[in-house]
Amino acid sequence: MPETTSRVAVRIPRELPAARLTGLARQAEEAGLDEVWVVEDCFYAGGVATAATVLAATRTVTVGIGVLPVVARNPAIAAMELAALAALHPGRLVAAFGHGVASWMRQIGAYPSSPLAALEETLVAVRRLLAGERVSMAGRHVHLDEVELEFPPAMAPPVLAGVRRPKSLAVSGAAADGTILAEPAAPEYVRAAREVIERGRATPGAPERHSVVTYNWLALDDDRDRARERARLTVASSLTPGSLPHLSPLPFGAELSAVVESSATTEELAARLRPEWIDHLSVCGDLDRCVERVRALHAAGSESVVLLPLLGEPEEGAVEAAGRIAAALRAR
Repeated sequence: MPETTSRVAVRIPRELPAARLTGLARQAEEAGLDEVWVVEDCFYAGGVATAATVLAATRTVTVGIGVLPVVARNPAIAAMELAALAALHPGRLVAAFGHGVASWMRQIGAYPSSPLAALEETLVAVRRLLAGERVSMAGRHVHLDEVELEFPPAMAPPVLAGVRRPKSLAVSGAAADGTILAEPAAPEYVRAAREVIERGRATPGAPERHSVVTYNWLALDDDRDRARERARLTVASSLTPGSLPHLSPLPFGAELSAVVESSATTEELAARLRPEWIDHLSVCGDLDRCVERVRALHAAGSESVVLLPLLGEPEEGAVEAAGRIAAALRAR
């Protein structure tokens, strides 16, 4: 990943049609953002295709894919795709792999017998192939016989893991160049996750450097109360039982977890969120407050803070707001 450790980025929502990609990506680059992230979720646009489109439509911005499900991506074929993009756009690609949503993976007949083995074996295989190695592997999930890329990139892209839970974070530390922490990634969770990642990095052969990327919702608004209300439903939508590991390190984590588990609908959960919780679970408020929040994430160990447009709001406004935050951080 780029050398600077205080990057600000934006993620293009998966819900947008592919035709919207290029305009938003160019706007992000012109706004001075460091990175643009695209999504691969079932059954939206594919991550490699969208990343290729964004790379071709821009000149300098780094493009991240977050994340490719390991069980749906043969590592040799994935490495071929990433190698081509890295060769065409040197130093501008970051790729991430994850378990994939279990229900989606079962829906397409790709749920593995061991999700952790599938993740670790794929990360190891893809990184080695991109480094130009000839790889043989007889794992629980990955099977390669003397596979070597004909055109390995001169500059191999970083390969990250988009994961949540402690065992997966440890695998990321042992086998990936970095970790994506999904929304909401508050500073306390970033620090707690980094501790687990560091234990994984003690594994012999772990990559020398490991960067952390965090996703968080963005609500920039001079009226703090209005910012909270704009963010309320979107923040609630990301507080599923699967997000509970994100909440446990928070000072109000136990109380919020109980609210999440006892709310029957997203709308009920949204109504029960306290204003201070919304502040903590998003980048929310006026410019000074948002800059302070991004700085706190950087200080907690997030090299790249990726800001997410609120659901149902114009994406162009979110890109412009993220650019204002990035400019203010540089100015200060």
